[in-house]
Amino acid sequence: MDTLERTFYDTIARGLSPIGGLAACDLPPPGIIENRTFDELAIGDAAQIVRTFSNEDIELFASVSGDVNPTHLDPDYAEETGFHGVIAHGMLGGSMFSTVLGTLLPGPGTIYLGQDLRFRAPVKPGDTLTAKVVVRETHADRKRVVFDCLCTNQHGKAVISGNAEVIAPTGKVRRERVALPEVSVIHHQAYADLLSHAGGRPPLPTAIVHPCDHGSLQGALDAAAAGFIEPFLVGPQGKIRAVAEEAGLDLSGYQIVNTTHSHEAAEVGVALARDGTVKALMKGSLHTDELMHEVMRRENRLRTARRISHAYVMLLASSGKPLILSDCAINIAPGLEEKVDIVQNAIDLAIALGIAVPKVAVLSAVETVTPAMPSTLDAAALCKMADRGQIKGGVLDGPLAFDNAINAAAALTKGIASAVAGHPDILIVPNLEAGNILAKQMSFSGGADAAGIVLGAAVPIILTSRADSVRTRLASCAVAALAASPQA
Repeated sequence: MDTLERTFYDTIARGLSPIGGLAACDLPPPGIIENRTFDELAIGDAAQIVRTFSNEDIELFASVSGDVNPTHLDPDYAEETGFHGVIAHGMLGGSMFSTVLGTLLPGPGTIYLGQDLRFRAPVKPGDTLTAKVVVRETHADRKRVVFDCLCTNQHGKAVISGNAEVIAPTGKVRRERVALPEVSVIHHQAYADLLSHAGGRPPLPTAIVHPCDHGSLQGALDAAAAGFIEPFLVGPQGKIRAVAEEAGLDLSGYQIVNTTHSHEAAEVGVALARDGTVKALMKGSLHTDELMHEVMRRENRLRTARRISHAYVMLLASSGKPLILSDCAINIAPGLEEKVDIVQNAIDLAIALGIAVPKVAVLSAVETVTPAMPSTLDAAALCKMADRGQIKGGVLDGPLAFDNAINAAAALTKGIASAVAGHPDILIVPNLEAGNILAKQMSFSGGADAAGIVLGAAVPIILTSRADSVRTRLASCAVAALAASPQA
């Protein structure tokens, strides 16, 4: 039974029949919706519903309507208004009349002709509203009915008043209520916290390599506007300007380093990093191997003693904190030696993101050491190496299957006592295939924002996919800004 239906029957239980002249025993049972035809209506018939509005209701209405007026959504802004706090959209309260007319009186088959409302007092989160309609006039010519409408709050104060005109149904309708989908508000707090944490630093000089499509160019300019990077646009000048013109982007104030094609763009971008002109690289609309081939060339001196690895910073709405996933894009089938650097790179990144002592879950298909499954042996060795100080800065546990790595209840069910299980900051996958599938599942099925970065080189490399959104590119730039200056 949904909220409105519960309200309907709760009202009856208090002895206040929501439909004038109708006894509670004549009302449809729970789960059934039934109308009153025009011939069954009389002057003075009434119906009402009661509902308490929350912040989530206001946010859902804003999401559906697109009305993001800060009076309804921004507590700091709203506090400075005459309302001294967030208020609900006027039409959110007004929609209660539509609910009464469409579901109770007259009910199914009603055709709305018009509504005249006056908004007399603000509605704030936590207010309980009673919306009541009363038949004022009936007109047999077109089966028209005019209702007086009044909405009051928990103090009995009128907040909305007016009238509505409808065409009442002439045929009887009695049907099962349609089950509504479950809807909730998901706050991407991890995303907001990341951008906030990355703010306040000097912009990171960044070579945007071949920004010749809308996503890569828009993402770079948005990151520049947010203060995360100072972009050097490296690529064919004509193509870059054509993309900007088509998308309505202003390139004034940004340096364009002209090249003839994407291969040269990669060469020039890496050269800018090598000579210190830029402190980060960002992949544009070229293939990953074009850029990484230049990065990996020893003569370019961007390689360090640390093996290069990739990490996704997964920004999960469900947890409200970042979750680092590595390696999902560089090392295809890393052995133990490569995994040591993958783990250390991820730990260093987590610390740069503000996680003091990162918890690292080393994944496999099972949580027991099994010689037939090499990833479990690697996991056990990595944990012992951390115990001996060969991996520094984090707390490791593994092997852990994915369920008991991220869910404390699943870990307890299997008798796993661990400081990491259920609370990881980092997930180390056994190979690229597993990591890539897991990352895309989190993004496309789980709604996570995935900020991609390459670690272990002399400068951070923002390695986004050509399919990534501008939002993802902005998050990746924020991660690079933090990785480049973790102590700032």
